[in-house]
Amino acid sequence: MSKPTYYITTPIYYPSATLHIGHCYTTVAADTMTRYKKMRGYDAYFLTGSDEHGQKIERAAAAAGMEPIRYVDGIIETFRELWRKFDIDYSDFIRTTQPRHEEVVQKIFRKLKDKGDIYLGAYEGHYCVSCETFFTETQIKDAGGVCPDCGGKVDIVKEESYFFKLDNYAERLLRYIDENPDFIQPVSRRNEMINFIKQGLEDLSISRTTFSWGIPVPDDPKHVIYVWLDALTNYISALGYTKNDERFERYWPADVHLVGKDIVRFHTIIWPIMLMALDLPLPKKVFAHGWILVNEGKMSKSKGNVVDPMILADKYSTDALRYFLLREFIFGTDGNYSEDILINRINVDLANDFGNLLSRTTAMITKFQGGIIKAPAKKTEHDDELLELFKTVPEEMAACMEKLEFHNALAAVWKIVTKANKYIDECAPWALNKSGNSEELATVLYNLAEAIRISTILLTPVMPNTPAKVFVQLGIEDKPELGEWQALAYGGIPAGTEIHRGDPIFPRIEAETEETVKVEKKNKPQKKDTKNEQKRENTDNCITIDDFAKVELKVGKILRAEKVEKADKLLKFTVRVGEEERTIVSGIAKYYDPAELIGKNVAVVANLKPAKLRGIESQGMLLCAEKGDQLELITIDTIDDGGRIR
Repeated sequence: MSKPTYYITTPIYYPSATLHIGHCYTTVAADTMTRYKKMRGYDAYFLTGSDEHGQKIERAAAAAGMEPIRYVDGIIETFRELWRKFDIDYSDFIRTTQPRHEEVVQKIFRKLKDKGDIYLGAYEGHYCVSCETFFTETQIKDAGGVCPDCGGKVDIVKEESYFFKLDNYAERLLRYIDENPDFIQPVSRRNEMINFIKQGLEDLSISRTTFSWGIPVPDDPKHVIYVWLDALTNYISALGYTKNDERFERYWPADVHLVGKDIVRFHTIIWPIMLMALDLPLPKKVFAHGWILVNEGKMSKSKGNVVDPMILADKYSTDALRYFLLREFIFGTDGNYSEDILINRINVDLANDFGNLLSRTTAMITKFQGGIIKAPAKKTEHDDELLELFKTVPEEMAACMEKLEFHNALAAVWKIVTKANKYIDECAPWALNKSGNSEELATVLYNLAEAIRISTILLTPVMPNTPAKVFVQLGIEDKPELGEWQALAYGGIPAGTEIHRGDPIFPRIEAETEETVKVEKKNKPQKKDTKNEQKRENTDNCITIDDFAKVELKVGKILRAEKVEKADKLLKFTVRVGEEERTIVSGIAKYYDPAELIGKNVAVVANLKPAKLRGIESQGMLLCAEKGDQLELITIDTIDDGGRIR
């Protein structure tokens, strides 16, 4: 019986000489899904590549005194090096300059032209070289005379051009989107694209004559094919479309195209219409993720805020960085990055929670049982909850993965990690050893070893290098079958296994950039002696309606909550405010357990100037009510996140 298939793609990347962490985001997500699917028994195929044609490349190569192909050759090697660094195990890397791709693009152009969907005309309008995109007069006007996407200069282009009849398929595409609600995700992007289509689609200019670096139009070589018609075709040219390649029959339609939100329009309007015109099935899903922002802004070389993933990987390890990208950010919304946030996530989750669990467990097995994992002998009163998580968490994690909710998938795994650490404190193995209760001690230490093994299996798609290190310490490195998905059931480690305790796999990071939180105690104002003084004080404390109008209050939904390391009073929250995700630190740890706050809608001061607390940039404030020793977080029951409070 043949395996079920799974075909996932990233966009083919423009050959930029400046790599940043955003390049890794989509690709790490795709690689993680591919590894996960393979663990589940799928024949998973993962495509990535490079988009190498266009006027921007031609100009950059000329400025460097090089032929375009030689110019991009050098840059593409830096991409391959980045993917090797991050253990990206792609099935194919396609370049749009390869003959196998160019041949398919020309065949598609000819087929669409013969069908009557492509015609020769003339184009005059606004064109952004940087984005390789045409814009209408209205779009440019609304953007203040610049490119609506990148904010750069746009050119007025007037030239003969071939056009593709997009609007002929608009109603058909709208019906498809309506009948297939999961086709465009997240929902906010789906609604955005529906509105865009309903405004009317203009025929798309798909050729240029003002430059030559592109695929020549069949039978009219003074034209080169417009970059998006060229680039989008990669998803099927890589599978051998038009060449009777078994891979096309096997893997198409794609299960999911992962794209950034800035190119979702091309992938959910132009690409589906191309496929409809070719009488081909559409991809099952196009998922548009958000941007990784730095100081609330998109990374760019001109702003000087580019975060180099190669430097971070060398500094913190690729597994730690892969974990951070998928745990810290909600896939589908924007998220803010800082190195302090990265360090805190590594220290709290990987060093303290997971790494410390492994270190404590192996230390106790070494000290109390001579380094031998013994069979469980006698049940303790604290076992049931942990053993139940062994059964339920894999299912929960799998459900989140299928929805591309990577942060929730990892949060599910952390239920085992968190409970196992708590289980140590509940069972107190040191006390069991001291009292001579060897049977319960054997059970507790076996359960902890299994908690580490099972959680490590679940982490394998995200952190592919970590399992080998863990399994060496657990003494099961020679039993690879114990690291497979099918081995998730409790009881995998054989009794009598000898462990090999080693160094911490995620050492704690002492960051030079972390700041010390300064708590200033303010003296209470003294009570006034006269009514006039009280009246004057009240008047002095008053604000005008204009002052109040400056405060932007919104409803936010708490997505994640956790304690801040070495700060008894502080909790760190990830709060979604509409489509924006932000980090907020609040001093309410004394009053709330983090887990009970997840999912609550709260009142947020949204325009408060960011401040650093324990090295974490807090981007707002949560409103609370306080009286004496009582404190209560203000929650909102019926208004969704993003709503205004007034």
